Amino acid sequence: MGTYKYLTQTWNQREKNGLENYLRQLAIKWRREPTVRRVESPTRPERARALGYKRKQGLVVVRVRIRKGGARKARPRAGRRQRALGVTRFTRASSLMRIAEEKAKRKFPNLRVLNSYYVWEDGRHHWFETIMLDPYSPTIERG
Repeated sequence: MGTYKYLTQTWNQREKNGLENYLRQLAIKWRREPTVRRVESPTRPERARALGYKRKQGLVVVRVRIRKGGARKARPRAGRRQRALGVTRFTRASSLMRIAEEKAKRKFPNLRVLNSYYVWEDGRHHWFETIMLDPYSPTIERG
């Protein structure tokens, strides 16, 4: 088996091999970081590679933190109060991964989103890593 297959196997059995404890410790550090942060190398190299990441100029990995929980709507301030206010129990129109991609796109407007993948979650947050590319870099093929 190749290296990436072993990495995938390790990720799939993270409770058994201690990877979960390591990621839990990393999440403590990640909570203090900004919501959108560029990282030097992917946390899950096998997943990033499967989604098109290569370590070369013009490709960037960004870690994005998203809060957990359902969507919330503003409570009506004026006028008649409905019996069911329609404030809670909303489902987001787009997935958390899509929201993470949009946040990364807003932070780095000159880059394009290639793909993204799940990294970790705790009681309050989800973390996703987004692979972004610079379309004007000479190492990236234009097409």
